[in-house]
Amino acid sequence: MESTQDLLANEVSLEMAGSGKRLANYLIDLASFYVVMFMLGIVLGVLYPPLFDYVDRPGGELLDRLFTLLLYGLYMGTVEALFKGKTLGKMITGTVAVNQDGTPLSAGTAFKRGMIRAIPFNALSGLGTPCHPWQDKWSDTLVVDIKKSILPAAE
Repeated sequence: MESTQDLLANEVSLEMAGSGKRLANYLIDLASFYVVMFMLGIVLGVLYPPLFDYVDRPGGELLDRLFTLLLYGLYMGTVEALFKGKTLGKMITGTVAVNQDGTPLSAGTAFKRGMIRAIPFNALSGLGTPCHPWQDKWSDTLVVDIKKSILPAAE
């Protein structure tokens, strides 16, 4: 028979992060992505300048934008996988991405979320209340407020 303490330890309560925190997450994470890409671009430009010649060719700007979307998805997936559902924005706002049952994301789910972010106009899918963008819907995840949620105990 389970004690009251054991029952409370098994309780899970998830409070979805509000639209304001989600917007802050997005803006902080986007800024961090561009800082990392800027620094990487400088290093690559110094080491191999011809790498960026494709931008001057016809269709180069479109290719550059598509490549940047792909890199953004990979960056976000990598960060969420390494930091167990957190990004710089989520760390600052006190939120975390979790599975719908509150359990931590696997690396595969984190990368899935990241690649969904690479879809053009994905950011617009987060408009509205409650905020539930494609990367949440299609990967069966949520972004929750850590202070207002009770997450499953780590095993």
